[in-house]
Amino acid sequence: MIRLMCLLMVMISSAPLFAQGPAFGQAEDTATAAALWQQMLAQNLVGDQLKPAELYKGVQPHGLVLENLVSEAMLGDHKGMLVVKRNYGPKGIDEATVANNRWAALKAITIMFSREAGYDPDNQNWFYAKYLPDGSLDKNPKGISLAGRVAKGAGPNGADGGCIACHRAAPGDDFLYVTALPEQ
Repeated sequence: MIRLMCLLMVMISSAPLFAQGPAFGQAEDTATAAALWQQMLAQNLVGDQLKPAELYKGVQPHGLVLENLVSEAMLGDHKGMLVVKRNYGPKGIDEATVANNRWAALKAITIMFSREAGYDPDNQNWFYAKYLPDGSLDKNPKGISLAGRVAKGAGPNGADGGCIACHRAAPGDDFLYVTALPEQ
């Protein structure tokens, strides 16, 4: 009887651990991603009026041709840096082809938004999202929207571990692989 009571106490005290969902893709994350998308539309960082930036050869998981834009966005009363990466494909595409028709070659838009202090201090308070060209959120194989602390706690094996695991390996301490950010 004592063993059973101890087991029940352990199960009850552990219930919140098992009840928690993933660290990303929750309703708050998708709402934040939607608000950021609207601000990116207003700034022509996404949508059919794309503001062009310098194209460069990309790497997986993002795309074979990439471009970065840096801006600011407001989330409530917090203003944060917004890094927008446009991901172009398909296989075999080059910068010249993308420059001729960015919209046709666009496969995804990935962002990092610098949230307020305390959002995720272990990971420099970055919010991540991956959108499809129409503004809907991409999903992982389990059907979870890629927005928020994407794959927090995943292994250090780069893209297989998700946004955070890969960006933790970036040089410096800012989680950014691009060291010379373009001026806006």
